Amino acid sequence: MRFKIALTTAALALSSAALAQTKWDLPAGYPASNFHTENLQQFANDVEKASGGKLKITVHANASLFKAPEIKRAVQGGQAQIGEILLSNFSNEWPIFGADGIPFLADSYDAAMKLYKAQKPLMERKLGEQGMLLLYAVAWPPQGIYVKKPINSAADLKGVKWRAYNPATARIAELVGAQPVTVQAAELSQAMATGVVESYMSSGSTGYDTKTYEHIKNFYDTQAWLPKNAVLVNKAAFDALDKPTQAALQKAAADAETRGWALSQQKNTEYLDLLKKNGMNVVQPSPQLKADMKKVGETMLQEWLQKAGAEGQTVVDAFKKM
Repeated sequence: MRFKIALTTAALALSSAALAQTKWDLPAGYPASNFHTENLQQFANDVEKASGGKLKITVHANASLFKAPEIKRAVQGGQAQIGEILLSNFSNEWPIFGADGIPFLADSYDAAMKLYKAQKPLMERKLGEQGMLLLYAVAWPPQGIYVKKPINSAADLKGVKWRAYNPATARIAELVGAQPVTVQAAELSQAMATGVVESYMSSGSTGYDTKTYEHIKNFYDTQAWLPKNAVLVNKAAFDALDKPTQAALQKAAADAETRGWALSQQKNTEYLDLLKKNGMNVVQPSPQLKADMKKVGETMLQEWLQKAGAEGQTVVDAFKKM
């Protein structure tokens, strides 16, 4: 009899533990093998461990749950409790989200971190108004130009079918006379294979993930900007957690941010080596191409400041003071 009572007690304890577990879905726009997604998975593992199993986060990679442009709205509306977005995808909604998509404003990891610190207070306030919290953000490696034909200046990009994945990359296409085609990361391989895209700007990471080297043979390492992915959480979902679980989530997020930035720098070198190994010509841009792209950056900074107004000026001033 005692044995039965003990078994019943144990079963009740297990069932109440199962009931106590909170399950969250985390949609992400990039493949499971991408370093951002690997970092997300480590973050999810850390949260489950640190919360004693109270919070389980399932990462849905490669836009399998929501397409990349839909993830922010899904988190805001509570369809997903947490999600990863590319901040610059949402610059039309609010210009500050796109500060890291301005070419040559912040063109190194140190500068990108300073820009993030300048953006962060404003982003936290804006996301708070939208019912969300910013958990952490991680920069992509520096962006260069993938293009089928060799180029010496921006004029050589005239008429080229150019992948645009956010307002900034679409505007670059306009300024250099290329033909912008909107293609998200999950569809890029097919777009290159079918000739829809002949050129695009991104990091070594995207080039390797999408096997760009099978279709495009030149990568110009312009180090134009370092866009950031951000992990957002629905505030109501966060508030529903008990305090120790909230603390576990925030600690895991802080660790993921530190780890992610270090990983991005390490992977940048690795990805460029892998591109070369697979037949990509990784080349330094000519002085003319550099000068042309710098000019594009200056134009876009002025346009951005006009749209962003006083908030934008606050970010740029804070960035330049650091």
